[in-house]
Amino acid sequence: MGKKGKKKSVFVEAAVEDDESESNDIVPGAASKKIAEGNTEDEYGAKDYRTQLQLRVDHDSRPLWVAPDGHIFLETFSPVYKHAHDFLIAISEPVSRPEHIHEYKLTAYSLYAAVSVGLHTEDIIEYLRRLSKTTIPEGIVQFINLCTVSYGKVKLVLKHNRYFVESPFPDILQRLLKDPEIQKCRLRRDEDESLVTESLKKTNPEFNKSGNENGEKGETSKEAEGGNDKRSDVPEDIYNYIEKMEKDDDDETEDMKIVSFEVNQEEIENLQRRCIYLEYPLLAEYDFKNDSVNPDINIDLKPSAVLRPYQEKSLRKMFGNGRARSGVIVLPCGAGKSLVGVTACCTVKKRCIVLCNSGVSVEQWKAQ
Repeated sequence: MGKKGKKKSVFVEAAVEDDESESNDIVPGAASKKIAEGNTEDEYGAKDYRTQLQLRVDHDSRPLWVAPDGHIFLETFSPVYKHAHDFLIAISEPVSRPEHIHEYKLTAYSLYAAVSVGLHTEDIIEYLRRLSKTTIPEGIVQFINLCTVSYGKVKLVLKHNRYFVESPFPDILQRLLKDPEIQKCRLRRDEDESLVTESLKKTNPEFNKSGNENGEKGETSKEAEGGNDKRSDVPEDIYNYIEKMEKDDDDETEDMKIVSFEVNQEEIENLQRRCIYLEYPLLAEYDFKNDSVNPDINIDLKPSAVLRPYQEKSLRKMFGNGRARSGVIVLPCGAGKSLVGVTACCTVKKRCIVLCNSGVSVEQWKAQ
């Protein structure tokens, strides 16, 4: 019995090691780095950060704490809760959310997701500073910089049924093309070795109450925006920075110069794996506005279909610059995920495949 048990444990241990080695091949290096924790835990499990964090004079008007181990604690009764909650959802992962105090945690992948929807490193750090009751630990600042310095810089774009790697940073593409494996993935249609340069006009979609991208906001959106104008008990620097970030998003409509090169469709998986290894993971996008190869479908929502503010917000994260970003939209049960999916199909106006896990789901989608 003893020998058999020993052999079994060795086998399980070897299997775990194999799984880890396989998973490390496709995980960015920054994701494997942990935020350094100090020895601040007492015999009862409580952590004391008084020697590492300095309390701000106006801490009572700030909504959250940022701990050196990456955990963030948010007061739900704060006047700034709405803005802080939306921000933390974008940059961190929820741990627990009881009635009065919510707990989140910064991870490499949550920061990667934040960059993928347009947040910049400087904005993440600065907004955390303004929301925090204490000083931000230097280790947290370094961790954010480490996880966002190269993320979101390169995209894999599907245009006219062809795949292109593009970036507004020519030096980054030149650095990637120096890698032999990425060179093998490149598709050359002529002898020209230079990168393709083009202009990309920045546009931010607006969905009206029927879910179309017509530039008109629905009634629910107007109500939500009206609530955001209330400044009672909100610190001036927080309110000003919120306005600045929103204004920056609205002003980003000027043309942007991008460079790109075409890649072989059969080498897409190898290309993505290699870019992750080189710390430049690819953000996948579909240029549906300029897709003249696949025919458009005359599809639209019924006038009676009304999108809620959070549904519009999730769709705005998915669409931008006439493109659809690859990703996952997570909503609770009964929140209208199917309507979000239908609206996305109506926005793209192309043939879409809907994968369901049951016959009931198929009938629900068919009915919608």
